[in-house]
Amino acid sequence: MHSPDYIPPPDDPILVVDDEKIFLSAIHQTLTRAGYQAIAHSSPIEALAELNRRKFSVIISDQLMPELSGLELLAKARQIQPFATRILATAVLNLDTVIAAINKGEIFRFIIKPWLHEEFIATLKNAVQRHQLICQNARLQDATQSMNAQLIELNRSLEQQVQLSTRQNTELGQLNTALETNLIRSIELCVHTMQTFYPSLGNQARRVTELCRAIGQIAKLPPDEQRVLESAALLHDIGLVGVPRHIIRRWQEDPDSLAAPERTLIEQHPILGQELATFVSHLNKVGHIIRGHHERVDGHGYPDQLMGENIPWLARLLAVPVAFASCRLNDDAAIEKIKGGGDTAFDREALRIFLHATAIVTMPRRERQIKLGELRPGMVLSRGIYTPSGLLLVPEGQLLNATYIEKVLNYNRVQPLVQTLTVYC
Repeated sequence: MHSPDYIPPPDDPILVVDDEKIFLSAIHQTLTRAGYQAIAHSSPIEALAELNRRKFSVIISDQLMPELSGLELLAKARQIQPFATRILATAVLNLDTVIAAINKGEIFRFIIKPWLHEEFIATLKNAVQRHQLICQNARLQDATQSMNAQLIELNRSLEQQVQLSTRQNTELGQLNTALETNLIRSIELCVHTMQTFYPSLGNQARRVTELCRAIGQIAKLPPDEQRVLESAALLHDIGLVGVPRHIIRRWQEDPDSLAAPERTLIEQHPILGQELATFVSHLNKVGHIIRGHHERVDGHGYPDQLMGENIPWLARLLAVPVAFASCRLNDDAAIEKIKGGGDTAFDREALRIFLHATAIVTMPRRERQIKLGELRPGMVLSRGIYTPSGLLLVPEGQLLNATYIEKVLNYNRVQPLVQTLTVYC
């Protein structure tokens, strides 16, 4: 039995490029033991030829190589296989260069040599899942285009054969339902990706969505704007999959501790979120709202420093529940803090609607991530604890006592478990 976070190996292999043959052999063995099919090359020129011969799900390249640098190789790889996830491995970190490469979409993530095995495997799983998400979205987009072509043909047929209008209208309805189903599946896949990468982000997305559902009703939004707002609520933090998890945690717990390059990474996530959302053509409006949900009415937000009514109305509505759901305080204290942001951080009317919504909506419980050693009696697991082999050790929803905690810690001493857990606040 696999854990809920298990990601199956991709159909396409993983390409590894490094001119150091000892490291190349070691990483090839690591990938093979983890169940992945890997192809290794010590020459970036040979690797480019390989990219023209077959498809890959993930490309991992060293930075310092004699024929081409890792960034040069990955930039060329992006042109050949844009859907493959590109990872840069380096022992000497030039953060400005790497951030520029991430912002331009040339690489998905970077890893620093040497790395911990668990962190490397987690990064690889995220890379594989990103590739699966993009391929799935491409297939869905192809299906959508095919369905749109069928709709055009049906409309032409309606003009020519009025007597068949009832049957054709039924067929149109079925096609629209299929399109809506594909769109919903795309969004759910994105949320699952985000939740797998950083579980508390999934919980926050669902809390924000419950609030936005009520906000849309109170604001009397048209049905299409209501769908855009709820979709943006689910996907508002999808851009954080491009940010290392330790930076996300520090941003959540102590944002003032971030260095300038780390803050830049965080402040770029609405842009990446917009780009990821627009992989599906019907989510263009959603991407626009995602980009604006961290703007402030006083112009001190990000990424575009928009002010007042220059911020899209739906983004102003979304900004308030996002700030509430991401607040580390309990709900009552968080609401009081939000009230203090009127006319500076938040639109006054959006704030009024939000406060009305909190009085009528029942939201999912807050979650937070803790280290294994931070378990205390009275905590409740929001996700089960599994052994490395996939066996359930402690179930989801379990109220922890000293006996359960000792059981987990004893098992961890013999066979290490995942060191980050998710509990209800």
